[in-house]
Amino acid sequence: MHPAPSVIIFTSVSGLGFGLLIFLGFGLPAPMGVIAFIFFALAYALAVGGLMASTFHLGHPERALKAFSQWKTSWLSREAWLAVAALIVMALYGAGLVFYGIAVAPLGWLGAFLSLATVYATSMIYAQLKTIPRWNTPLTSLLFVILSLAGGGLLAGQVPIALALLVGAGIVQVAYWIWGDQALEKSGTNMASATGLGGQGSVRAFEPPHTGTNYLLREFVHVVGRKHAAKLRIISLTLMIGTPVLILSMNANIFLVLIAVLAHTAGLFVSRWLFFAQAEHVVGLYYGKR
Repeated sequence: MHPAPSVIIFTSVSGLGFGLLIFLGFGLPAPMGVIAFIFFALAYALAVGGLMASTFHLGHPERALKAFSQWKTSWLSREAWLAVAALIVMALYGAGLVFYGIAVAPLGWLGAFLSLATVYATSMIYAQLKTIPRWNTPLTSLLFVILSLAGGGLLAGQVPIALALLVGAGIVQVAYWIWGDQALEKSGTNMASATGLGGQGSVRAFEPPHTGTNYLLREFVHVVGRKHAAKLRIISLTLMIGTPVLILSMNANIFLVLIAVLAHTAGLFVSRWLFFAQAEHVVGLYYGKR
């Protein structure tokens, strides 16, 4: 798949924002007044900023509101409704902390659940696609959720929880890569099934279907980006998992924790870039590519 910057920002930044809202909803931490305002402002900047970035990938951004009408069949629509609900509930919960110094726990729990559901809905936009075997696995949703929680725990300053979640996220990320590298082959989809000519014998490409590029090749086949996958995976794990774990394992000060957050975010962007760049759409088989 073509790794569009808007979608990378959307899936990375919004996940961090909703991850922080989850921790805030459960009172981890439970700040009051100005400190609460800073935490909620950061969470909303990330969550809303990420959601807004996603509209730039639409062919007609002005039609974004139509996404809300397809909630019965579309995970994108469900994500939109859940995101709005989570942001409204958490705004009410945050207002109590900021202006009145009151934590209405049930409201926070509801907001945390809706935030978690939003991240899950985002993951299902991709995990439901059978045309991309690498995504069509429960590991996709697990990866999105645990990375959101790990980033949220890191931003919330919950060191012991964040450490455990980061290690877990690293394990899930490696498992996702290992499974994904074999997904297309295990799916049983090949050039014969892609062209519909399997019943006539062995199928191989004699000439490409087109002499030039087209929309399908631009959007669904990104062969160049996969050449550096091994190096980028190491960079991603080092920044996203290794560096924050190392820093949090020490008696780190605020400056070092900030470095851990920045490193994790940078590694997350690399991971998301790989998520899209390595996704082999079965249409690539028709063009003799994968």
